Amino acid sequence: MPDPTRHAPNFSAEEALQRGGASPVAGVDEVGRGPLAGPVCAAAVILDPENIPEGLNDSKAMTGKAREAAFGRICQSALAVSYAFVTAAEIDEINIHRAVLLAMERAVEALFIEPSHVLVDGRFLPRLPCPGTAIIKGDSSSLSIAAASIVAKVARDALMRRLGEEYPDFGFAENAGYGVPRHLAALKALGPTPHHRMSFAPLSAKPRKPGRGARGFGRAITKQ
Repeated sequence: MPDPTRHAPNFSAEEALQRGGASPVAGVDEVGRGPLAGPVCAAAVILDPENIPEGLNDSKAMTGKAREAAFGRICQSALAVSYAFVTAAEIDEINIHRAVLLAMERAVEALFIEPSHVLVDGRFLPRLPCPGTAIIKGDSSSLSIAAASIVAKVARDALMRRLGEEYPDFGFAENAGYGVPRHLAALKALGPTPHHRMSFAPLSAKPRKPGRGARGFGRAITKQ
């Protein structure tokens, strides 16, 4: 349920940077830090200051329908949009904190316009090709970060729906890989898939099933 006390994000951080000569400015955010299965996903968005789409907000404060609609507007109006995944196998290898930063790095690298400054949600900056600023709760204060949060959420949800078709017993389309009762029951009955994070409890004592794709990727989104 959206919180009516939350302030809507704005473009003031981006405008301040632009007045100082930093243009274009990208926003970066991630989703999927906590699930037991599936990748972590990050997105990077460079909004057009002259054509900012309506309805941008922290993706967590939006309904699925509103996110999908905003995603379409972002892809049509933004100067550059990209997203990137870091797989469960990579998360197990390097830990979730490093995986989040790696996903952000891949998303920025996938942009076909190089930013002059990057605004990142959270406390930590990934390795960047330009200066960056970490903003705690940036997805609720910066429009660029809010846009990135929407793109990351929509991209990851779409991937989890595809995994849900491949592994229907786990309910990935509905639970996005989080440890809800149906998911935990399937784990107990069937064991983990190749997309489970074996370093996360309660999976750390179980063997991983062989599967495809141990490495994630970054992808730019082009206007239709």
